[in-house]
Amino acid sequence: MSYSTESPQGAAEIRKLRDAVLVAALPHVPFDGWTEATLARGAADAGLAPEEASRAFPGGAIDAIAHHSRRADARMLAALEAETGEGQEPTGQKSRGMTATVRRAIQLRLEASMGEREAIRRALAILGRPQHAPLAARLLYRTVDAIWYVAGDNATDFNFYTKRGLLAAVYSATVLYWLDDRSEGCAETWAFLDRRLADVLRVPKAMARAERLIGGLPSPFRVLRMARNRATAGFRPPGR
Repeated sequence: MSYSTESPQGAAEIRKLRDAVLVAALPHVPFDGWTEATLARGAADAGLAPEEASRAFPGGAIDAIAHHSRRADARMLAALEAETGEGQEPTGQKSRGMTATVRRAIQLRLEASMGEREAIRRALAILGRPQHAPLAARLLYRTVDAIWYVAGDNATDFNFYTKRGLLAAVYSATVLYWLDDRSEGCAETWAFLDRRLADVLRVPKAMARAERLIGGLPSPFRVLRMARNRATAGFRPPGR
């Protein structure tokens, strides 16, 4: 069976196939790793022909890892929307604070993946290889962008990138902590997440204070340019 992804129906069919193969393959990943053989075994467990695994993931295991991350993003957003009852609009901050929404989104994403920790550990090891660095960066950006979006962030200036960069660091550190957390209900992970978020909140506040002190310049880039201009004002290279 072949699918055309150019139509909505075709895209839905291929997503359904990928989900079926991935879900059935996940129990094998902790023992056999992310491999094409594992995906073929998953296809067989799902009642599909082994070749359906390569139809679902033409790029092999790395395609399956990418789909696993995107699927986790979708589950996170669906769970958060179910809790807030806000529908499809990125207005989660109306029912809870923005930081609380960010925290809850991360918590929901990890809670939904509790049974997949070893598969995630193995996926991170593969994504950590130099050849997969661009994909790892794209997947991480997609996750933190989705979190900020559902939290209601509508920044379009430098803060857009600052927030996503800071949250990427917080999220990555929290995932690594969570992978080895054996506390009841992952209480230690959530406490770790709270500390990291508190640290991050200090950065924008410090930047805002600095901007007020120098006259409300809107961007750290302008601050750095001013500092550079002042440092080099009147400077002449030796011999001139």
